[in-house]
Amino acid sequence: MLKHTQRGMSLLGFVLVLSMVLCFAYLGLRIAPIYLEYYSVVSALNGLAAERGSAQYTPYDIKVKLLNRLYLSYTDANVGEENIRIIRRDGVQVRIAYEVRKPVVGNMDVVASFDKTVQLSN
Repeated sequence: MLKHTQRGMSLLGFVLVLSMVLCFAYLGLRIAPIYLEYYSVVSALNGLAAERGSAQYTPYDIKVKLLNRLYLSYTDANVGEENIRIIRRDGVQVRIAYEVRKPVVGNMDVVASFDKTVQLSN
C-alpha cells in the first residue's frame, strides 16, 4: 500500500513568499537609482582626476567641469555646487559629500549618505 502525501506549497505559503519577493523588489527599485547616481558621480570624479593637468585648474574651473559632467549624466539633481569641496593639501583633492532622501512608503524614507574624494593629476 502506497501512501500519497501532498507535495508543494499551499496557497497561503505561495502568497506569503510572493508578498516578500514583491516587497524586496519594490525596495530594490526605490534604492537602485540612488546607487546608480552615486556611480555616475564617481565616474565624473575619476574622469576629472584622469585629465592631464587637472590639478592646475582654478577652483572655479574644477567646479564647472565637474558640474558639466554631472549634468550630462543626469546626476545634478542631488549634487550641486555646495556639495563640492576643493582641498589643496598634498596636491589638489576634490571631495563630493551629499545625502539623498527618498520616500519609500508613507512616512518612511530611505536615506543614503555618500562621500568620495579623488586626487587630481598634474
